[in-house]
Amino acid sequence: MKHRSASVIRTLVMALGIALSGNAPASAQNADARQSLFDGRTLQGWEGDAGWFRVQDECIVGGHLDREIPHNFFLSSKDEYGDFELTLEFQLKGDRTNAGVQIRSRRIPDHHEMIGYQADLGQSYWGALYDESRRRRILAAPDAEQLSRVLQKDGWNSYRIRCEGRRVQLWINDLQTVDYYESDLDLEQRGLIAVQIHGGPAGEAWYRNIQLTSLER
Repeated sequence: MKHRSASVIRTLVMALGIALSGNAPASAQNADARQSLFDGRTLQGWEGDAGWFRVQDECIVGGHLDREIPHNFFLSSKDEYGDFELTLEFQLKGDRTNAGVQIRSRRIPDHHEMIGYQADLGQSYWGALYDESRRRRILAAPDAEQLSRVLQKDGWNSYRIRCEGRRVQLWINDLQTVDYYESDLDLEQRGLIAVQIHGGPAGEAWYRNIQLTSLER
């Protein structure tokens, strides 16, 4: 009986171990799904105009402080993404600098523009969701007073962008600025990610620590 009890215990322990290990792949998959989109040294994995985007101090920098920006410029990922959570840090330099992060977007053939959702930055558009080159309007925007309490206009801020199904959510410095559901079933919910420097006065948009976690199953 004593020997059999020990055997039963060993069997139970093994079964418990298998059950626990059965949960492990989910955590492992989550860890594997998280990836850095920017290595801090090169623009490998990105496409854009090298005259307007560069790597400096482990950041992607769009624009220049000594010249006007003739039109919008985009540095886009080579890969496409559908459901994901994107985190990054940003800082804008210049008096009237505008920029943004494109998600689920496409390049317009033979044109400098992109089409798709943009997590907006700058001026009166901080934390808003804009529809670039498509409906050309703000789809959702934060409460300006709430945002002013957390936004560092002259310093570094964090952006968290979550796209899942037809829902797009934005946070700046952990304050949710947008919770938007796309009602137009004809709009594609997959595409490129890009960082933008908006056409206009001299200015720079700095981006760093760009991380993506896939939510696709």
